[in-house]
Amino acid sequence: MEDRFIIRGVEFKSRLWVGTGKYRDFEETAKAVEESGTDVVTVAVRRINILDRKSPNLLDYIDPKRYKILPNTAGCYTVEDALRYSRLAREAGVSDMVKLEVIGDEKTLFPDVCGLLKATEILAKEGFIVFPYTNDDPIIAKRLVDAGAAAVMPLGAPIGSGLGIRNPYNIKIILETVDTPVIVDAGVGTASDSTIAMELGCNAALINTGIAGAKDPVAMARAMKHAVIAGRLAYKAGRIPKKLYATASSPLEGMLL
Repeated sequence: MEDRFIIRGVEFKSRLWVGTGKYRDFEETAKAVEESGTDVVTVAVRRINILDRKSPNLLDYIDPKRYKILPNTAGCYTVEDALRYSRLAREAGVSDMVKLEVIGDEKTLFPDVCGLLKATEILAKEGFIVFPYTNDDPIIAKRLVDAGAAAVMPLGAPIGSGLGIRNPYNIKIILETVDTPVIVDAGVGTASDSTIAMELGCNAALINTGIAGAKDPVAMARAMKHAVIAGRLAYKAGRIPKKLYATASSPLEGMLL
């Protein structure tokens, strides 16, 4: 059965999207990206040198013709900064898509949802395909979609925590609330976490630290690839209902008395 993943006319082959921070070097980044099977690579406009092509550049290792480059505004604490870096990335020809982050707190890295809403509305009106990184609040997710978001990216847990999906019930409510794709972002620590996200019905998962921070990032990238595929297949297949008591697996008819 065909299971296409399309957002605003852009088709994505993989439901695993990967980040590019925290790797030892660009070579390791490229190997992990290759092994993940992804076709979407997000890069921080502030931290990765994608605007000055004369300096060592991630895009020398990640072919923009092969991968969809998704600039992100990681490290932006104001609406103005998030808008500026989004526009810089587009003016440099990187992409019309942006993973929008407006961070509200240095310790938790939780989003400033008021700033996020404002930035989403402005960028959507400017023609950006906006993927806002948000908390797992269904009300905010709905308001982001109303503001023009192409998809919402609720956190599973704080960025880099590896705690997994802390509130699957909120993620389920978001899935029922918005009519756009839902992409879990942040908190995925290992392969089973990404499987759970997909079994909940999320359309994709974006993972950075869960891969880059592993002892063997390349092997973990491979594990995440298969975990996302397995989770999506299980979601499509439909799990059995949970019950309190046992049900025999074999028919009881014909048993010898």
